[in-house]
Amino acid sequence: MLLDTFGRQAVDLRVSLTDRCNLRCTYCMPEEGLQWLAKPDLLTDEEIVRLVSIAVRDLGVTEVRFTGGEPLLRPGLVGIVAACAELAPRPELSLTTNGIGLARTAAALRQAGLDRVNVSLDTLDAGTFHTLTRRHRHDDVLAGLAAAESAGLTPVKLNAVLMRGVNDHEAADLLGWCIDRGYELRFIEQMPLDAQHGWDRSRMVTAEEILVLLRERFDLAPEPSATRGAAPAERWLVDGGPARVGVIASVTRPFCRACDRTRLTADGQVRNCLFATGETDLRTALRSGASDAELGDLWRKAMWGKKAGAGIDDPSFHQPDRPMSAIGG
Repeated sequence: MLLDTFGRQAVDLRVSLTDRCNLRCTYCMPEEGLQWLAKPDLLTDEEIVRLVSIAVRDLGVTEVRFTGGEPLLRPGLVGIVAACAELAPRPELSLTTNGIGLARTAAALRQAGLDRVNVSLDTLDAGTFHTLTRRHRHDDVLAGLAAAESAGLTPVKLNAVLMRGVNDHEAADLLGWCIDRGYELRFIEQMPLDAQHGWDRSRMVTAEEILVLLRERFDLAPEPSATRGAAPAERWLVDGGPARVGVIASVTRPFCRACDRTRLTADGQVRNCLFATGETDLRTALRSGASDAELGDLWRKAMWGKKAGAGIDDPSFHQPDRPMSAIGG
């Protein structure tokens, strides 16, 4: 098992397949992009599958989510999913994506064994989408959502980040749009994980503000049957249900005490927290001939040292050097 000194067990593995992305979201990276990892630094498809296998077989991981960057840019994605779907015990397999390219890959991913997708979409307006992402790809995301639904990658979940004065007025519109299509919406507070280190808390739309905006149009009630556990989203029934909406208050109401995640970066580093300032190198050990047992021991030690919390509200908080695109969502 992957335990830490506070008794938490990591059963949810986030695997970044690439640090590259085909959008340039203002809250993530500069317009010119970043210096991407060199290909030799990236884990190969076979190395990824081996490490995921160790996590599932030996370390108690039951859920695997593929992330990026943009994971659909990984050429071997379908093969990686298929190999992980063959593992015993079989983990739940999901993908977090910006949706670009999903229209042409959703069916193949479903056939390979992917269970569901989370798609990032912050706006229903093509012009605002360009302002936020610096790309004219809004129609591609909408097509990807429809393809995911058609392929059976359900429930299709949407992740939305609201930016003050940019798209915060769309909160209720986004929820209504998702309800009409059977998508599950999650609003996420903007986190200090941008490459520019320009995060400004005053521009972050808080969870409480999001709920106020939604209640201007909808009746919200805490979902009575839900036990939050390690789930990051607080869930609300909309107009009595069955529709619901989630709000992930990563900054104002962090869920660190119940966190059950472990992260593997595209270059083979274990991160025991999204906001960790240190990493454990599995790639070097793997390529030096370490056995599965030795790699598992390194992973256990990495998780054992996990801090009690991210400490965003602590004056000593230091933003990680790596941005979200390099860490993996």
